[in-house]
Amino acid sequence: MATTDTPRMVVGVPRENRAGETRVALTPTALPQLTKAGFDVVIESGAGALAGYPDAAFTDRGARIGTRDDAFAADVLVQVNVMDGDASNAELSKLRQGQVVIGAVAPFARPELVKAIAGTGATLFALELVPRSTRAQSMDILSSQAAVAGYKAVLIGASELPKMFPLLTTAAGTIAPAKVFIVGAGVAGLAAIATSRRMGSLVEAYDVRPAAREEVESLGARFVELPLETGQEEGSGGYAKQLSEETIKKQQELMAKTVAASDVVITTAQVQGSTAPVIITTEMIKGMAPGSVIVDLAAEQGGNCEPTVAGEIVDVDGVKVIGVVNLPGEIPVHASQLFGKNVANFLGLMVVGGKLDTGVDDDVIKESVVAAGGDVVNNRVREALGLEKLPEPEPPAPEPAADDTPAAEEAAK
Repeated sequence: MATTDTPRMVVGVPRENRAGETRVALTPTALPQLTKAGFDVVIESGAGALAGYPDAAFTDRGARIGTRDDAFAADVLVQVNVMDGDASNAELSKLRQGQVVIGAVAPFARPELVKAIAGTGATLFALELVPRSTRAQSMDILSSQAAVAGYKAVLIGASELPKMFPLLTTAAGTIAPAKVFIVGAGVAGLAAIATSRRMGSLVEAYDVRPAAREEVESLGARFVELPLETGQEEGSGGYAKQLSEETIKKQQELMAKTVAASDVVITTAQVQGSTAPVIITTEMIKGMAPGSVIVDLAAEQGGNCEPTVAGEIVDVDGVKVIGVVNLPGEIPVHASQLFGKNVANFLGLMVVGGKLDTGVDDDVIKESVVAAGGDVVNNRVREALGLEKLPEPEPPAPEPAADDTPAAEEAAK
């Protein structure tokens, strides 16, 4: 008897090879959701080891353990860092026409990588471009990984500070709580505020978006009010927008006093697709007490502090400026779990009738695709590559009102 079973789609997860990366793109907790959606999953042997997930944890949830080539042969290739962020990666030759590649791409910082993947014929989705909407929250890797980074940044600050965070009253006297200042009240900043408060410090926070005040105060921190016209009611899609040089300079002047009075400063300000704004100057840092600590979460994008060096600790008159990189990779168990859930939710949007449809009519999918059909299809990436802009799709024509239809006109006669 002939079978009519449709071959199941295969998701491949290779081990991450980027220096310092400990995460894995899918974890066992995400596998049942993918299996139910019609996927089989093949994991490169050892892919989850650094994240605390041995091969047996995957096979117990129905995955198959295979070679790296097995993972790359899948219909859908999922990576935390697509091609390790390297446009000259030799494994680009393993990609093929019709294959789907999903992960973090940094498309505006690495447009050459997008172009290289487009040349293979594969369809590339950059998860950083998932819109920041309520509906897309469950697929937003920037938010999930930022929450982990904000938490870890506070632990680093507390570890490096030669003081304790909480207020303590002892027989030997009272110890005043540490003062923590959070710059930027996005997901990372809010996680940093909550963690600092749980550790007993006094917390202040600032954001260019006035709407952030309510969130900051709801977590028990004091919102630092700076009399600036920033034009940041909310920012496009929930992102802050780049400020003018004049506004940034004024911001620095007004913020100097708060920075000087802080024991720990955590900076989180980033602008999508741009170099991070320099908010804290060397002169401002010199006003802090020796032993104070700054943790710069924007180090990989250039840093929010003038002396920041990514991956290094810079001493400025006794103040440590820590240029942290890949903080989620320092908490790989939960960072991977969140990333994998984001991926599984994203893939679920493209499953139609048991098959993968990359052209599905969905805003989340449309805004995230950067390469398809052998070409770069995101205009911002094309601009970075010096390519001609593609025509924007025309908005759908409005449907006629009920009383304008021919049938309505006829009935009115």
